[in-house]
Amino acid sequence: MLAVRIKDSGIKSIRFWLPCMVMALLLLNACGAATDGNAATSGNVIPVVAAENFYGDIVRQIGGSHVSVTSILSDPEVDPHEYETNVQNAAAVAGAKLVIANGGGYDDWMDKLLSGSPSNDRVVLKGFDLATVKLADNEHVWYSIENIQAIARSVTDHLKQLDAANAASYESNLQQFQQALGPVQQKINTIKTKYPNAPVALTETIFLYQSGPLGLHVLTPSDFQKAIAEGNDPPANAVVEAEKQVKQKQVKVLIYNEQTSTAITARLQSDANAQHIPVVGITETMPKDKTYQAWMLGQLTALEQALSQS
Repeated sequence: MLAVRIKDSGIKSIRFWLPCMVMALLLLNACGAATDGNAATSGNVIPVVAAENFYGDIVRQIGGSHVSVTSILSDPEVDPHEYETNVQNAAAVAGAKLVIANGGGYDDWMDKLLSGSPSNDRVVLKGFDLATVKLADNEHVWYSIENIQAIARSVTDHLKQLDAANAASYESNLQQFQQALGPVQQKINTIKTKYPNAPVALTETIFLYQSGPLGLHVLTPSDFQKAIAEGNDPPANAVVEAEKQVKQKQVKVLIYNEQTSTAITARLQSDANAQHIPVVGITETMPKDKTYQAWMLGQLTALEQALSQS
C-alpha cells in the first residue's frame, strides 16, 4: 500500500494542536485512552503507541501487564488511505515511552506526530527498518513471519531496556509469542506441500510476502498489482491480462484486499465469481477481536480451503 495519507488540513493542524497537547494528555489520563486491552492501569506501566494495531498486539503480547498500548489504525472496515490523525493521537504520542510504526513510506503521518512532540526519552521502532526480508517497492513487511519474529525480538529488547526489573517476564512472553507463531508457519508449510506452484491472482502487492513462502505462482501482472496498491489505475494492457487470466480460469484463487476495493478489483472479483473461482479476502489492518497469529492463521486457512476447491 501507499503511505497512509493525512489530508492537508490534518497536517496543517498539527501546529495548532501543540498548545493544546498537554491539556489533551491530561484529559486522556483522566478519562482513559482507548487501548488494545489487557493493559495494566496502575504502577510503572510503559505507555506505548502503535501506528497499526497488529504492531500494538505484538507489544501487548510481549509486554503483558507492564504496558498500556494505544493503537491508532485499528479498524479493518476502514480504508487506511482515508485516515486522518487528531488531537487524541497527538496527545497519546506525546506521552508515549515507546512508539512503533511500520515506516518505509507506509505511515509517514507518524513522523509528523513525533516531530510535534520531540523527546529524548522516547523509543521509536519502525517495522520496515527491522525487517530482514524486504521486497522491492513493497512496504507490507508485517505479512512476513520471518520479519515479525525479528520485530518481536527488537520489541522485547527495548522493553527490557525501558524496564529492566521485568526483563525475565518479557523474555518469557516472547517465547510464548514465538510458539504461537508455530501453527502459522505449519500452515504455510502445509499449503506449500499440498499445492506447489498453484497459480493465483492478486489484486495488489500486500500478499507477496506470503505468496513466496507459500510457493504460489502469481500470474497477475506486477504493473496491475503495483498500480492498485498505489491507488492508481493500472495500465490498460495489465487490466486486460488480469481479466483474461480469470475469465479463462488460468488461476485457481483470487486473493484481494478487502480494504481497498476499486471498480477494477470489484470487476475482477465478479469475473471470478462467474467462473466459480474461489475468492479469498485479506486485510492490512488486523480485525479487532484477533491476535496477530490468529489473524494470519485464519486467512491462510481460508486460502487452503479455497485451493482445495479448485
